[in-house]
Amino acid sequence: MIITKEVRTTKKEELIDITHLISEEIEKHSVGDGRVLIFIPHTTAGVTINENADPSVKRDILLGLRSIGLESLGYSHAEGNSTAHIKSSIFGCSQDIIISNNRLVLGSWQGIYFCEFDGPRTRKVYIQI
Repeated sequence: MIITKEVRTTKKEELIDITHLISEEIEKHSVGDGRVLIFIPHTTAGVTINENADPSVKRDILLGLRSIGLESLGYSHAEGNSTAHIKSSIFGCSQDIIISNNRLVLGSWQGIYFCEFDGPRTRKVYIQI
């Protein structure tokens, strides 16, 4: 079963916590034990797992990406969003997470983030349980 969710981004670059979207689907379908695959079908977006206790971590991740100087290179891609493609490739387009007792198996401080690198846009997140 594949579930499609929409995520609306409001900034050029942002990390959006989607842990609740995934958890809701797991609870709704009474999975028990298993795995969930999260797939982002976009070449300028991605998905990652990182700390969700301190909101400054999201800002720091984006600041760190900006600090490596990707924007200053002379790209050929006509759309002008080569840095978004590179950042998407760095983060990747999928995460596979264990489910136990109908809950995501994540560390105490971990959350799942949709990574926007070419927004604002309306994006899709595919969930396979």
